[in-house]
Amino acid sequence: MRQTFCILLFNLWYIIGSAQITYSGKIIDDNKHPLPYANVVLLALPDSVFEAGTISDEYGSFSLYSNKPNLLLRISSIGYQTVYNKVDNKDFGIIELLPENQILGEVVVKADLPKTRVKGDAMVTQIQNTILEKAGTGNDLLNKIPGVSAKDGAVNVFGAGIGEIYINDRKVRNSSELDQLSSENIKRVEVVRNPGARYDATVKAVVRIYTKKMQSEGFGFNERFNTRYQYKWDVLNQFNFNYRKGGFDLSGMLFGSNPYNEINKILITETFLDNTWRQENNMYATARSQYLSTMLSANYQFNENHSVGARYNFDRTPKEKYDIQPMYSVIYQDNVLYEENTSRGWQNSPVTSHTLNVYYNGQVGNWNIDFNGDGFWSYRKMFQEMTEQYTPANGSLQKQQITSKSNNENTFYAAKLIIGHPLWNGNISFGGEYSYTDRVNTYINDQGILDNDHSNIRENSSSAFLEYARSFGKLQAQLGVRYEHLVSDYYEDGIRIGEQSRTYDNVFPSVALSLPVGKTQLSLSYTGSINRPSYWLLRSNVTYGNRYTYEAGNPLLRPSFINRLSFDASYKWIYFNARYTHHNDAIIQGCEAYSEDQPTISLLVPANKFDLDQFYATLSFSPTIGIWTPQLSLMLMQQWYMVETPDGMKNFNNPVGNFAFYNNFKLPWGVMLDVDSWLITTGDEEANRNEEAAWSVDLSLRKDFLNDRLSLQLRGTDLFNSSSALNTLFSGSRTMSSVQQSRRNFSFTLRYKFNATKSKYKGTGAGESQKNRM
Repeated sequence: MRQTFCILLFNLWYIIGSAQITYSGKIIDDNKHPLPYANVVLLALPDSVFEAGTISDEYGSFSLYSNKPNLLLRISSIGYQTVYNKVDNKDFGIIELLPENQILGEVVVKADLPKTRVKGDAMVTQIQNTILEKAGTGNDLLNKIPGVSAKDGAVNVFGAGIGEIYINDRKVRNSSELDQLSSENIKRVEVVRNPGARYDATVKAVVRIYTKKMQSEGFGFNERFNTRYQYKWDVLNQFNFNYRKGGFDLSGMLFGSNPYNEINKILITETFLDNTWRQENNMYATARSQYLSTMLSANYQFNENHSVGARYNFDRTPKEKYDIQPMYSVIYQDNVLYEENTSRGWQNSPVTSHTLNVYYNGQVGNWNIDFNGDGFWSYRKMFQEMTEQYTPANGSLQKQQITSKSNNENTFYAAKLIIGHPLWNGNISFGGEYSYTDRVNTYINDQGILDNDHSNIRENSSSAFLEYARSFGKLQAQLGVRYEHLVSDYYEDGIRIGEQSRTYDNVFPSVALSLPVGKTQLSLSYTGSINRPSYWLLRSNVTYGNRYTYEAGNPLLRPSFINRLSFDASYKWIYFNARYTHHNDAIIQGCEAYSEDQPTISLLVPANKFDLDQFYATLSFSPTIGIWTPQLSLMLMQQWYMVETPDGMKNFNNPVGNFAFYNNFKLPWGVMLDVDSWLITTGDEEANRNEEAAWSVDLSLRKDFLNDRLSLQLRGTDLFNSSSALNTLFSGSRTMSSVQQSRRNFSFTLRYKFNATKSKYKGTGAGESQKNRM
């Protein structure tokens, strides 16, 4: 049915768009980057009557059809000067749009632009020439985007989930890049809540960041030092360098940190069987990690139409050790003391990984070509040693020791090709992607309490997509379809297990419509997508937590298919989004008894549980009032999900409110003050119930010196230790309530840059969804 619909619609567009003469060209901005979603119109002279119209595609390319003579080309885009060209040739070549600034003597009069608007498939926020230029780092800036939150390089889009990040169309692979990127170097940010057919069906959201053009050549560097106190003092140091000469660009990065962390959690588990079991655990562990990372990339841009490059990343975590302090547990049977337990031990998980990317990006005539090849290799070890002392009621003290070790090895290769071309008064894009994954998991428990495991997952994944976009007057339409074929073979001790091996063939459609109504921009989009479980969730071994808590994977997990419908509207500094999602066989974290004869042991295991429906709404206000730039975001999540509870099936449909109020003050002497706060209310999220509200207040002061080459920033986060709250997980006859104790932190960042330039690397990466599953 989906394929038939796509064929009929394409045929309809072909009939409508047939014409004798094709006019085509490519639009770029002042940074020489392709400019998508620009309005392109042919006008018939002398009365400037509308003849044909379209929008530029992701590569800035466009094509129009007309058989009339004496035409005028008009190209416009919000934030840029409108261009008029007399039509003398079918090929317009490359057309550059300049920012909409007027220079009067030494005074620059900046256009009064809306900061956030709907354009094509994205919510576009203009950064250049707005107060957002002074937000700070890339993370700081993204936290100012409506419905977006960023922390430690992980970017969450409300109503969609964790988004993939692109900088100048290159996939971000190191979370520190957003911290290294200054908001003053960013031109615009595009947030795509419903990624189209060109993206993997597992991608939940996409955030595209485009930077300003860097004029300088030669050598430049950017040095960042950060120290933070939360549990102890830790430090971070990052050095980025770049050498640029003509079309050649060489850049690199050295990064090191030694963060401290802790687990301070109260956990209460109740199991309702023939008897009622209650476990009260006080969990406390301190952690110290060491992270090392290096990057080297080189690329050469022959001209505006052709560039090639390669990028290598080496990441090493020599130490990620948790020291588990005396952890106390009390077990009750029918409210009568059954056993007391004390546990202590340690766990260490060193990791090494290598990542390689090569790319070609170019244009041959009207054909746009984007090719990426990727390789990824990683090796993780985990060593664990626990000593437990327990005393049964009316019994004597007993003791046992548990030691285990596990190894995870990953090998991954991928290639991706995207081709674009003007067609039928619009633009067509098509391409394919292939990836191969080999994951080996080994687990050994010396005491034989848990079964040893040697499993292997080998996956071959291939996909193809077709996407077409064109305009019908003011209405912009985009239709896409994506096919994915995945073969997953599961092995235990070298023997293929048919029950846990699968083959998937799936088709995912996507449709996007956008329309301006006066000064209001409207957009409606639909995508079909999938949530494939990570390889960690598919493991077959059981991990030992303590005497009463084990954690396992589930090789029988099925992917969850998702349908997403999204509506966006923007008017000046007001933005609104409404979103509905339906999940088939939603994947949730479950909790069950480890075995019938050991009901006191809780086994945490992921499972497919029923269908999930969720509705999200976001309303954001972002005015500027003198030195004060506030942003108020009001967000609501309402779900309908049947959950198994000790009292039978219940509909978890209590709404959750999420409110964010960010304030920026431009103080005298160039000091920037940020006062930010957020609140999450009680309510239901999947099978979890937020029993308490969580909130936080953060402060930040920033001052630049030496013509912005040196910057100092002081920051305080979660000043009132209020960001954690009681949460209860429901799973059949068992409930698990937990609260992680929060702790405020203070940090100081010093950054110095010399002739800092942004790498022109354009590789976008292949097989990103498969790498993320690792």
